[in-house]
Amino acid sequence: MAKNKQKQSRRGGALRFVALSGTTAVTENLYIYEYEQDMIIVDCGVGFPEAEMYGVDLKIPDFNYIYENKHKLRGLLVTHGHEDHLGAIPFLLKDVNTTVFATRLTAGFIEEKLADYKITNSKIVVVDPEKDVITLGVFKITPFRVSHSVPDGVGFCIDTPEGKLFHVPDYKFDWTSVDGRPFDVNKAAILASGGALALASDGLGATTPGYTESEKAIEGRIEPIIAEATGQVYFTTISSNISRMQQALNVALKHGRKVAFVGRSVDSKAEIAKRLGYLHYPNNLVVPARRAARMKKDQVMFIISGSYGQPGSALYRTALGEHDYLTVGENDTVIFSGDPAPPGSKTNVDFLVDRLIETSVNVHYYDMQEDLHVSGHGSQEDIKLLFGLIKPKYFVPIGGTVRHNRAYAKLAADMGAKPGSVFELLPGDVIEYKDGHAEVVERIPVREVLVDGLEIGDVGNVVLRDRKILAREGFVIAIVQFDHAKGELVTIPELITRGFVYEKKRKDFLQDAASRLSQVLGKKKLTQDRVIKQEAVNFLERFFFNETGRRPMIMPVVIEV
Repeated sequence: MAKNKQKQSRRGGALRFVALSGTTAVTENLYIYEYEQDMIIVDCGVGFPEAEMYGVDLKIPDFNYIYENKHKLRGLLVTHGHEDHLGAIPFLLKDVNTTVFATRLTAGFIEEKLADYKITNSKIVVVDPEKDVITLGVFKITPFRVSHSVPDGVGFCIDTPEGKLFHVPDYKFDWTSVDGRPFDVNKAAILASGGALALASDGLGATTPGYTESEKAIEGRIEPIIAEATGQVYFTTISSNISRMQQALNVALKHGRKVAFVGRSVDSKAEIAKRLGYLHYPNNLVVPARRAARMKKDQVMFIISGSYGQPGSALYRTALGEHDYLTVGENDTVIFSGDPAPPGSKTNVDFLVDRLIETSVNVHYYDMQEDLHVSGHGSQEDIKLLFGLIKPKYFVPIGGTVRHNRAYAKLAADMGAKPGSVFELLPGDVIEYKDGHAEVVERIPVREVLVDGLEIGDVGNVVLRDRKILAREGFVIAIVQFDHAKGELVTIPELITRGFVYEKKRKDFLQDAASRLSQVLGKKKLTQDRVIKQEAVNFLERFFFNETGRRPMIMPVVIEV
């Protein structure tokens, strides 16, 4: 593996590859290619919060380096339609004006997302990977089709003054893809025939032996489940998995069931895919969800959002009996066609599956080994096939974790890669290519940027720490009435709590705490509100921990009388 050498000086005329994020945490894919006064970005995705990140909706890359160099930025290239590759685009385009290049379906998803965030002044150029070549400053970019779990994915051959670099995230070699558009091996081979300086490619499957199975196999597995179902069928997958939706539609049509899309994300992406020609079905097959809910149960199938068990999703509300018009119960069937992959999602999906089973629903899910999901990421043999196809001098694993990067490096070595030719990067690492040589020259400081509602970056470690305390320990409000003229308490403080102890049953305990706080404050000559608050916090924290072993958040309020 190449050593991460630190070098402060920046040599002129070198090509720089900046991995802002997307090299150790699977999501938040964002990569920069930079040569003197020209810079392009490939992908701009979101990450998903860990379970302990209370209230956080999304994680996004740190854009500071882009902001500092936005005068160089010539365009943003997007490889495919998954959120971890395009979901952060609205946050970037709020402050950076650049043209976005994407294939037709991916562009449709981006347009919808920008509309959601009310960003109307951005230019999106639709790219045809069969014929288009994009020139952005010194960069000449040729897209070529790749297979993935969402249609219309591409890789890029990026021709630069230092040579050709291939950027191929999220791919597999699926010769029987649902959309009938497999990996364009011929074009990739022709582009690489003159020699490839480097390959940055998907390493997420580097620990999985063999080839990744074709998406087409899924249809034959879900068909007998739907054929035998006697009640309603609920089919859930991630909203951008248009190929999986197509398979569910095919089976429903074959077995005489009408289909309804339920959930905003599923409904909107299906509509985009249908309009752009990526989803095919007779017009009379799909009916409005409210109408489907009134039909005979054995005549309908719902393609519904909530495959990750997201609280508030359509499937979650249905399972808990909280949906406006959908119900699920005995003899109904729920099919999870996906793995609970994002951080924190498995706990939510497990809860949902258990809830459905408790209500006598026939549930088909990931632990049943029915193979109702296949990965969109190439396994070890796919990765080796790509290595043999491109034959790069240097290798850069992307889109995985540290362990995937190490497995990728071993595969490259097995394929004859020279020592020092594989770069296992951390977020912010910069590779510099010059005169046929490559090395890691520096690490740009990057931070974790969290999105909470409409606020970006306002949630940091201190806020998350407070939220953890509130979630685990609860809080106590101490209301202290103080006469500043006399320098004394007016009455015993009042303690109000939530999430700490049940007030009605522990009234004596709280009164005892308030009485002791009154004695402590009464013994000291206090005049400043700040000092009174600090003394109240210090005493109550010690008292509650000694009595209960817990540390609720103490919020003192001083009322001047």
